[in-house]
Amino acid sequence: MNVTDNDLEKIEIGKGRMTFVNENRQHELLYCLRRHLLHSKRTSGGSTLNAILAIAQFGGQTFYSCQVGNDDNGRFYLQDLQTAGIDYHHNENHDDEGTTGTCLILTTPDRKHTHCIFVGVNEIQSEYDILSDIVVASDYVYFEAYMVTSISTFTNIIRLCEIARVNNVKIAMKFSDSDIIMNYHDRLCEILKNPIDLLFCNRTEAISWCQTDEIDIVVDKLKLISRTFVITRGVKGALVYDGIQLHDIASQEVDAIDIKGAGDMFAGAFLFGITHAQDYLSAGHLANLAAATVILNHGSRLSIDKQKQILVQNNHLQKTT
Repeated sequence: MNVTDNDLEKIEIGKGRMTFVNENRQHELLYCLRRHLLHSKRTSGGSTLNAILAIAQFGGQTFYSCQVGNDDNGRFYLQDLQTAGIDYHHNENHDDEGTTGTCLILTTPDRKHTHCIFVGVNEIQSEYDILSDIVVASDYVYFEAYMVTSISTFTNIIRLCEIARVNNVKIAMKFSDSDIIMNYHDRLCEILKNPIDLLFCNRTEAISWCQTDEIDIVVDKLKLISRTFVITRGVKGALVYDGIQLHDIASQEVDAIDIKGAGDMFAGAFLFGITHAQDYLSAGHLANLAAATVILNHGSRLSIDKQKQILVQNNHLQKTT
C-alpha cells in the first residue's frame, strides 16, 4: 500500500527496513493504516513464491512447500497457487496451530519499500514437512535466507540441504536482506559451512556478508561459500560468476515504476535459464531483461503472456549480438 513518510513516523516503523512483528502488532498496524487499505491489493507472496511463479510461467516445472493457517488468508493463498498451476505441499495437520503469515509492503512516494512481516504459522514448518521424493527428483532446491529466522524453519533448511547433497541435487539460496545477514549470521554460517551451488544477492547484501565494498575481495569471499553466484547491482547490471569466469552484464535502461519485484524475477528467470540448457551468461541476460520488465509495473509479477514475450525478445537479442 502507498503511504507517506509521516505515516511511517506515526506507526514507528523504520523506512526502507524489514521489521518482524507479532500478530497483535500486525493488527495494530492494519488498524492505523486502515484508510490506505481501500487502495491496497492482496496477493499471495513471499520472495520464494514470486521466483517459483516466474519459473513456472516461463515454462519450467516447479514444486512449492508452504504452510498456511485455516483462515481466509490461507484459503486465498492456496487458491492462488492452484490458479497459477503450481504444485505444492501444505501440511494440513498444522492448519489450526496458528494464523497465516502476512507481510505489509508500505511504499513511500520516493518508491522505497518498507516491510512489516508477521511470519505466523509458517514458522513451525519443520524438517518433518520435507517431501524427500520431491527433493530427489529436482535439479535444484531453492530457498530464501528468511528461513533462518525461526529455529523450526532453520532446522528444516539444514535437513533439506543434507538430503539434496546426498542425492546430488543442487542448492540455490538467496540472501534475503542485509538485516538477516547481520542478525542471523551464525545460522547462515551453519548453512554455508559447506559451499552451496548458487547464491543470489544484491550489492548491499554482498557487502554486508563480506564486510567490504572492494568488489575483488567480495568476489573472492563469495567463492568460499558458493560454487557460483550472482550479484545484482540495480542500474549497474549484474555480476555473474559461473564457477570459472566472472561476467559483467549490463542492465536494461528503463524508467522504473516499482522495483520491489526485481530480485525475485531475476532469480526466477535465471533459474529457469540454467535448467533449460542456457549457460550462465545467457541466463543472466534473460534475468536482466525479465527484471527490467517487471519494474515497469506495480507488483512483483508479470502475466504469462508477458513472460512469453520476454523469452521471444531475449532469443532475438541473443541472435543479434
